[in-house]
Amino acid sequence: MSKEIESVSLLIDGGQAKPSGAIAPALGPLGLNLGTVISDINKETSNFQGMKVPVTIHVNTLNRTYTIEVGLPPTSAMVLNELGIPKGSGRTGHEVIGNISFEQVLKVAQAKRADLLANSIGAAAREVLGTMVTMGITCDDLDPREVQKKTKNGDYDDQINSFNA
Repeated sequence: MSKEIESVSLLIDGGQAKPSGAIAPALGPLGLNLGTVISDINKETSNFQGMKVPVTIHVNTLNRTYTIEVGLPPTSAMVLNELGIPKGSGRTGHEVIGNISFEQVLKVAQAKRADLLANSIGAAAREVLGTMVTMGITCDDLDPREVQKKTKNGDYDDQINSFNA
């Protein structure tokens, strides 16, 4: 006998899910109307256009009802979205592919705050900066590691405090 509640986890292009790829084989056997589910997923993820978004669909197999749980895109996807580019550097440490402001770092940190281990927005910003190191992206035209040190030294406290206000 099958479980009453089945959960299906997928990584979806925000607002652009299609009844192909991983979606159809995962949801088809559960007896759901794929068109309706896809439409609902696209509505729920429309704020994340151009980003990969983790989505979990919880299906009650007895009455064929479902709920959609949308997670946040990975930090790297949110940073790339801020830059408006599709991917990071393939040659980290040798190639810089973009630069974002500390304000943009704070924006990503605030959005990801619940998913990060940080206990403050400054610490969350340092986590985002750490992700940027591996992507070949600078902050305020500085290596992200330098900006991390400056946040620890208090050089960005005014921006952090005004962001919190």
